[in-house]
Amino acid sequence: MHINPLSAIHDAMILLMAGSVIVLFLSSNRKLAGWFNFLVTLTASCLTLWASATTILHGPGDPVIFPAFSLWGSTLRFYLDGLGAVFLSLISIVSTLSALYSISYMDHYPDYGLARYYPWFLLFISGMYGIVTVTDTMVFFFVFWQLMTIPSFALIRFEHRKLENVRAANKYLLIMEIACLLVMAGSAILMYTGSVPERMAGLPRFDFDTLRQQIMSEGMHPHALFPALLFFLVGFGIKAGIWPFGLAWLPDAHPAAPSPISAMLSGVMIKTGVYGLIRTFFWLVPSASVRGFSPFFWGAVLAIFGTVTLVVGTFQALKQEQSKRLLAFHSIGQIGYIILGLGASLMLLSRGAGMGTLATVALIGALFHTVNHALFKSLLFFNAGTVLKATGTQDLNKLGGLATLMPLTAFTCLVAAFSISGVPLFNGFASKWTIYSACILGGKPMGILVVCGLLGILTSALTLASFMKFFGVTFLSRKSSIVISQVKAGVKMEAGPLMQIPQVLLAAACIVLGIIPAIGYIILNKALASGPQGVSQFLPRIVLDKGDFVTGISAAGGALFAPLVIGIALAALMGLAYIISRLGNAKRRTADIWLCGYDKEADIHRYGAHNLYGEVKHLFGRKQ
Repeated sequence: MHINPLSAIHDAMILLMAGSVIVLFLSSNRKLAGWFNFLVTLTASCLTLWASATTILHGPGDPVIFPAFSLWGSTLRFYLDGLGAVFLSLISIVSTLSALYSISYMDHYPDYGLARYYPWFLLFISGMYGIVTVTDTMVFFFVFWQLMTIPSFALIRFEHRKLENVRAANKYLLIMEIACLLVMAGSAILMYTGSVPERMAGLPRFDFDTLRQQIMSEGMHPHALFPALLFFLVGFGIKAGIWPFGLAWLPDAHPAAPSPISAMLSGVMIKTGVYGLIRTFFWLVPSASVRGFSPFFWGAVLAIFGTVTLVVGTFQALKQEQSKRLLAFHSIGQIGYIILGLGASLMLLSRGAGMGTLATVALIGALFHTVNHALFKSLLFFNAGTVLKATGTQDLNKLGGLATLMPLTAFTCLVAAFSISGVPLFNGFASKWTIYSACILGGKPMGILVVCGLLGILTSALTLASFMKFFGVTFLSRKSSIVISQVKAGVKMEAGPLMQIPQVLLAAACIVLGIIPAIGYIILNKALASGPQGVSQFLPRIVLDKGDFVTGISAAGGALFAPLVIGIALAALMGLAYIISRLGNAKRRTADIWLCGYDKEADIHRYGAHNLYGEVKHLFGRKQ
């Protein structure tokens, strides 16, 4: 007997809400509150991960409706298909690791009570669960949007004694409410600009399925779809952080929040905007036959906005000298790749069945990068938080020489830096390459896609340059005076196991998905095809052979990119090189560091973050 997985999601949300009340009374005991928060989050995540896996493997169950909760034409109705399951899984994984990380990390704030942290933490997760499963686009969408927004607002202003944090939180709240109203306005336009077909009589008003039927009906006003889609694009685009909207709130909000919350904001919360865009442009308007909908036009809009977003976000990140602010701008840049993939998919879809497979590739690439970004960006914020807790600063100019003092954090940060930069054998390369391939291969009839793809490749190189600064000045340069003073004071620099475990797990995921990307391709391909509203209705499902992606040899005898084979070959060659180097029995010696002629080591003689990429700062301004 098939059990509807939505029941598990309801249980998880109720558990999180109840836990937020209980943890309020435990907050005076910091460790007890932290462990209780983790156990509640872990239990809820197990329920939602089970529901997600069941949905992807066996398809979605029937929607669950709560007739008693009907208000102003809206009915509380939940639905989970493969697409929702992907986002629900990301929220569960990142929130659980953030909860574990928080147990030790929140010792960094001894002057702030945790009654203002853990209750909001659990409500924040519950709101995100709701926003990716509720089907109403008006009243109950508003309710879950607020359940996601207000707790995150409270968490961003956790250090409320800092005026800049309060300002960042207030600006965030205002902009998120505007985004919410825009999405609701788009729904209202669709609902009230035409006669409701008889076949929709049994469906709740403002429900996603109702709007979909309304768009496809003959009574739909021919000019209503454009403003509605524009409102959806701007509303969900603000949440996702695309240019120019992301510049208004994201670089201030992410650094202000505690690092575990920064990981959740960047890793999963802004992805709810991506979820909304996919639902709107791929599920709400499922074909080019809908009057007033042009897949080519909207795809071009998304592709251009995505390209501008990835270029501007990365260039702005290149000049930053505060660690978490640099990562915040990279959140904007990486979202640009995802939006580019969505736009490319729509543009290719407009060319008919001949480009259908490539359109599916672009959509899978966008979703795969959504998954990968959640992993490596959460890891980077954990890395930055670990450094902040040990040194007390986010200023890259005041950091240095931490590789020997924090070897595990340095290693996991290097993995994350390679991943976000799209270095081969790491997960960021696999998803970016999928998007590049779709853009370039589909560029013959649409040259703009080639330009967008090439700009994406160039920007990935700039990302690597940015993380050469982030990683290099933090871990590889000479020790700064702050680091030296912390060591002399006996401060333990490397994080404890509760902060190390999330970093190691995320780094392992980045490596595994980079070496065996077939894991991601197969799961996402199956997820998109699940359910009556699956992508298989209008995009062909790609037939994937697991062996092809592991061995690099296809059934037709062709060669494929095989990162696992390449990784094994590189490891063998490096091992051989090490053996040869030891055959000469050369002795190693140690010597004092040459300070380039300076008599003493001082911060003024160090080459810090401020000294890098001066021309970029000159072109884009020096304001941080």
